[in-house]
Amino acid sequence: MSSKESCRNELRTAIRQLSDRCLYSASKWAAEQLVGIELDPAKYTPANTRFQRGSSSIRRRFRTNEITSTPVAGVSYVSTPVMEEDEIVDGDFYLLAKSYFDCREHRRAAHVLRDQNGKKSVFLRCYALYLAGEKRKEEEMIELEGPLGKSDAVNRELVSLERELSTFRKNGTIDPFCLYLYGLVLKEKGSENLARTVLVESVNSYPWNWNAWSELQSLCTTIDILNSLNLNNHWMKDFFLAGAYHELRMHSESLTKYEYLQSTFSFSNYIQAQIAKAQYSLREFEQVEVIFEELLRIDPYRVEDMDMYSNVLYAKECFSALSYLAHRVFMTDKYRPESCCIIGNYYSLKGQHEKSVVYFRRALKLNKNYLSAWTLMGHEYVEMKNTPAAVDAYRRAVDINPCDYRAWYGLGQAYEMMHMPFYALHYFRKSVFLQPNDSRLWIAMAQCYETEQLHMLEEAIKCYRRAANCNDREAIALNQLAKLHKDLGRDEEAAFYYKKDLERMEAEEREGPNMVEALMFLATHCRTHDRFEEAEVYCTRLLDYTGPEKETAKSMLRGMRTAQSGFPPMDIEHFPP
Repeated sequence: MSSKESCRNELRTAIRQLSDRCLYSASKWAAEQLVGIELDPAKYTPANTRFQRGSSSIRRRFRTNEITSTPVAGVSYVSTPVMEEDEIVDGDFYLLAKSYFDCREHRRAAHVLRDQNGKKSVFLRCYALYLAGEKRKEEEMIELEGPLGKSDAVNRELVSLERELSTFRKNGTIDPFCLYLYGLVLKEKGSENLARTVLVESVNSYPWNWNAWSELQSLCTTIDILNSLNLNNHWMKDFFLAGAYHELRMHSESLTKYEYLQSTFSFSNYIQAQIAKAQYSLREFEQVEVIFEELLRIDPYRVEDMDMYSNVLYAKECFSALSYLAHRVFMTDKYRPESCCIIGNYYSLKGQHEKSVVYFRRALKLNKNYLSAWTLMGHEYVEMKNTPAAVDAYRRAVDINPCDYRAWYGLGQAYEMMHMPFYALHYFRKSVFLQPNDSRLWIAMAQCYETEQLHMLEEAIKCYRRAANCNDREAIALNQLAKLHKDLGRDEEAAFYYKKDLERMEAEEREGPNMVEALMFLATHCRTHDRFEEAEVYCTRLLDYTGPEKETAKSMLRGMRTAQSGFPPMDIEHFPP
């Protein structure tokens, strides 16, 4: 049996088992990967849609390693376990409970299974109680603080669930699904070390429950924790590692993993979206845009991850494409947090920041832990000069995810607006620690060091150097380095950076005041050091500009001609205007 055929059979079995236990999101994920396994490329002919640009097989673009075996599957391969079925014991009660569960009557489902001892029934009863507790917690939060407020409400079922599941584990009668639920309960109670141990036991026993992998991923906050996990070798482990690398900001490693997985799951939309996420973090917006256009061509009613696509369109100021995307998701499902964020970005690009905030708040009513909405709402409040509200939004974002560098950066900007550079510097440092390869963060921190209150120019120079080494696309760092060195009287260093900035502007065919400034300084510096030929080149280029710099260049050329023996004064007046 081929490795791809093995994957298909395992996923088919897993889909049935996961659906049977009401783990529908994990079942959906498994089904998407099942369809994503390459069968016959000649038969894969998705219908054309409006998004056509770059649609010529985006998958071939990333298939750099042609591997026919299942990723990392050959070593200590785990076969699909046959789960114990309980229909003979309590099948009718289970069917009734599952019907109640599907209708979101969780307590009724748990009550029906109160005397059933089969493993499927025990899991469904405990899972129903957990979800009932979560629902009540949400209701208490809204009653006490409103839909976006903070609250100390807790899931009151956690204590009894922990006690029961712990007993099952000690007795050795717990199955992988109850282990997953036990890990979820431990995580909610703050017992992270034990939660990791239990979740590892769950995925090692049954590797196809993506929900368990996702919870385990959220507990891997450092690379050391990730490397310490004792995981069996299985192709699901690669999906987990790729996602964990992305969360740990190891974006290149994540991208490599996903491209490797693509050799088997060639038509997986999930993998395509994850590749786009990694490239988004690497600021490769052109590639991200092409991938999302392809995803929409194949799956025109997709809403998941489209908020990231809207961020790319927003950054590139693609108004018409963002307008079309907003209309599309609105018609598909307007009450999804992603849809609300996309519409919020649309209004923000139009400059209607109040309307934008309305939609971000709507996204948070649907999911109060939706990180992007808090961060983007903070940006909107900054635009509206409502810094206290912006600070509150950013703080809520870092409460949800302390590794969100955008929220820390937003806090720095907010405190900078309030002329509190020491606080701003603290938050900028947090952001660059989390995202050290983003030039914008280093530039923001450098500008903070330059403020009158701090005036730490040497530290600012260090930050600008880091920004210049991080592919400063805004072309700010080199010019600022030159200016700072000039202000400090370091003419050689200033000339070095002005020359590098000039070379970059020429390569990018950019004009503007920075080019005039660089030419003026280099002309003066070369003349001062008797490098007349080089100075003449810069002065001659300045003659192409209008304004005082042209007259200054003429005067410098006359002076240099006079200073050089054997040459008569040059008739500058006959230079073309």
